[in-house]
Amino acid sequence: MDRKTRSKPDTGEATLDLLVRPARMHLRRAAALSVIAALLWPLQAALVALGIAGLLPGMTGPGPLAVAGGFVALGLLRAGIASLSEAILFDAATGVVRQIRAGIVAREAQRTTGPGGGAVAALAGEKLDLLAPYITRYAPARARVLLLPPLILALAFWFSWAAGLVLLITGPLIPLFMALVGMAAKEISQRQLAEIGTLNDLLVERLSSLVDIRLLDAGGAVTDDLAVRAENLRARTMAVLRVAFLSSTVLELFSAIGVAMVAVYVGFSLLGALSWGSYGMPLAPAAGIFLLLLAPDFYQPLRDLSSAWHDKAAASAVAQEYADWTKVESPELLGVGAQAQKLQGPAEIAIKGLCLAQPGGRSIRYPDFTLQAGGSLALTGPSGVGKTTLLRALAGLVKAKEGQITVAGTALDAESADGWRARLGWMPQSPHFLGASLWQNIALGRSGDLAGALALAQADELIPGLPHGLQTRLGETGNGLSGGEARRFTLARAVFAGPDVVLADEPTADLDAETASAVTDGLMALAKAGCTLIVATHDPAVAARMDRVIALESRS
Repeated sequence: MDRKTRSKPDTGEATLDLLVRPARMHLRRAAALSVIAALLWPLQAALVALGIAGLLPGMTGPGPLAVAGGFVALGLLRAGIASLSEAILFDAATGVVRQIRAGIVAREAQRTTGPGGGAVAALAGEKLDLLAPYITRYAPARARVLLLPPLILALAFWFSWAAGLVLLITGPLIPLFMALVGMAAKEISQRQLAEIGTLNDLLVERLSSLVDIRLLDAGGAVTDDLAVRAENLRARTMAVLRVAFLSSTVLELFSAIGVAMVAVYVGFSLLGALSWGSYGMPLAPAAGIFLLLLAPDFYQPLRDLSSAWHDKAAASAVAQEYADWTKVESPELLGVGAQAQKLQGPAEIAIKGLCLAQPGGRSIRYPDFTLQAGGSLALTGPSGVGKTTLLRALAGLVKAKEGQITVAGTALDAESADGWRARLGWMPQSPHFLGASLWQNIALGRSGDLAGALALAQADELIPGLPHGLQTRLGETGNGLSGGEARRFTLARAVFAGPDVVLADEPTADLDAETASAVTDGLMALAKAGCTLIVATHDPAVAARMDRVIALESRS
């Protein structure tokens, strides 16, 4: 980990506390029930000790049936309370994870740019599930540690200062070692979780570039790179497991030594070999058996907390990643992205004093213009000048930093954006498809003129060449489609529902002259039919066919 990463303030635990705050009341209730269930064991141990001692010659105690009945009754009560506690914790954990996951999905649905999809998917999927063990285990374990070991220690000192001294000396070694190991475990957990997100991003990127990888014959290099990264992830995962197993082994050793020392003392005391350690009188058999039964439970809450400490380390790492994700700025989407009634009025578009923010703090200012309904406009300029950003702003996908966009005589804002988008057709620079049939990819659940859309995009002639026609199933990158075919079907999707405005981003990029001409003819047919058309393009042939051309320049 570099110095910059080390110097970064740790917000994982603060964020974790914030994330579980909605379930805090349930955690307290479940922790209280867990403590009550744990406190029943000393009563059971006392019954067993009295019962066994009563069977010894010259000793009296409750009968075996009474002991068995009382032990079973307390055991059932303990199991019922513990089960209720676990149910509350499980429901609380499920609710917290569900709420956070829904928040991530809702926010990502509003993003137009942001972190890699693989990392976010890993965070919302497998990583958030690491919060559940922390919620269900850490709070009850901490509550039991705060009450049960001090109680058992007091009982041990009551019957034997020697047994109490053994517990007092060996007990603190467990939380001390747990804290030392926990610091290392947290750091390697963060590195492992970060590597999972990076590998997911890389895999998504490689899958989206399979065609290029095959064309470049780079399959071997890509496979080798993925293998190296997967091996790095395996090594990081094993490092986390090594720390967990090492700490568990050491803690088991400490607790075993403590229990063994108590057992040795009690055994020799009951045999008469030791006469000290019990306040001037021999240790009674019932007291000795009681101490033997209590000793393992003195260490058990500490061992539970040690195990939960690793859960906390993993949960803190997830919370830190969640905090980093929330800090990523993204252009704000106007509206809620839902279906709405179309915004009324002529499809006229005007911008005035418009300034749009870019990632990294850069801003872009645009020249004022007004495009009448039914007009066509080409946005030209070098790459990075802000053509795509302006198209996104005109669709309400980016909120203006300064200035105003007016559409259909109405200011484009959160209230009008959904109604305005209902009138839009969108043709992105990179065609994307759903894992569904071609028909579903064009319709997207809307009603419209399929035959007319295919004919206008000059894509109807492509249907017979597909394996299953309109029922051909496509992948995200348009499996089986060439670049030109994907562009034509994207245009058909844009015009399927009869939009009043079409925004096209580099519609002829990377196409041969014949295909580019076919796509351009389809766009011009839209304009001739009265559709308002704005095209961002580097193609001078496309720009020359528009009514107006605005050349954007680099300025901020």
